[in-house]
Amino acid sequence: MSDRKKIVLVDDNMANLTLGKTMLRTFYEVYPAPSAAKMFELLKHIDADMILLDIMMPDMDGFEAIKVLKSDKELMDIPVIFLTSKNDEGSEIEGFNLGAIDYVYKPFSAPLLLKRIEIHLLIESQRKQLRGLNENLAAKVNKKTERILGLENSVMSTVAELVEFRDDITGGHIYRTQKYLEILIKQMLEDKVYDSQVSKWDLEYVLPSAQLHDVGKIAISDNILKKQGPLTPEEFEVMKTHAAVGVEIIERITQNAEENDFLKHAMIIAGTHQEKWNGSGYPVGLRGEDIPLEGRLMAIADVYDALISVRPYKKAMSKDEAKRIMIEESGSHFDPALIKVFEKVADQFAEVAEENRDGGADREDFSPIALQPNQKDREALRSGCR
Repeated sequence: MSDRKKIVLVDDNMANLTLGKTMLRTFYEVYPAPSAAKMFELLKHIDADMILLDIMMPDMDGFEAIKVLKSDKELMDIPVIFLTSKNDEGSEIEGFNLGAIDYVYKPFSAPLLLKRIEIHLLIESQRKQLRGLNENLAAKVNKKTERILGLENSVMSTVAELVEFRDDITGGHIYRTQKYLEILIKQMLEDKVYDSQVSKWDLEYVLPSAQLHDVGKIAISDNILKKQGPLTPEEFEVMKTHAAVGVEIIERITQNAEENDFLKHAMIIAGTHQEKWNGSGYPVGLRGEDIPLEGRLMAIADVYDALISVRPYKKAMSKDEAKRIMIEESGSHFDPALIKVFEKVADQFAEVAEENRDGGADREDFSPIALQPNQKDREALRSGCR
């Protein structure tokens, strides 16, 4: 198989076609075409390396032909040199604007035409090599990024599961809360709720970051974390420190990590998911939109899952009861705009919970010490799920 470059020569003048083919065939595979229509037919069957295109032709002139070429994804990268007897500046500018790489004037000199072809084919070859190198480099970068993301997610999952193991909650909580967030964010984008913020997020970072929302519980005593019953005011003050401790832990990790974009959202979520819309939350008592959007979203995902799950201090509520309480807390615990989104997707939340049940979600075989989810229990939940 010949490795010579393929050149399509287009001219409606048969004498020019014959002369051009004679000049070029010693060095290239030459495919003559007496019209633009014949050129397009040829291009269906060969991979041309260059087109030498006459401008003044009947039916479709060179300017019209190059417009068609440059609008076709399969043909747009073929370099085009115009062959013309029109020696005026306006025509040259128009040709270059349409994508031609050079002009050769008739009658053409064989050495000059061959040299220009040689130079432009060399440039095109180098351009392809550079594009290939860039694509190869991009593929390597993407592969490395995927490995880094995988490692980061693995580390976050391991740490989060360690925390939940101490809290007598299985890893299902981690998965479910991430799915709740994903559902909420998808609906927010569809409804254009805070979409100017959400559209800027990289969900490959945001969703896995949610795993570390309770990492600060590492510092909380088991006597408090696993207490079967309400916390005393003093114990609750200790419990509240887990948000600030979580931020400190993640900050320490970021100081030792070169790539820490994935932890920026984690820090926000850990530090603000216990804040409440009315300012009664902790650790700072932020109010309304002063609470970062990530924290407001995590509050919905975290509290919903706590309501439907068994915890050391309570039985699981039904999904309908949990939905009702979430809606009641609009404007006090939760962002009203986000609760409107939650109402639309509450059934999807319930499906995620049902499909990913574990020892913590909707389980009935719980310690008799636990109380039924009566009004008193709901008030306790509203004061702070743990």
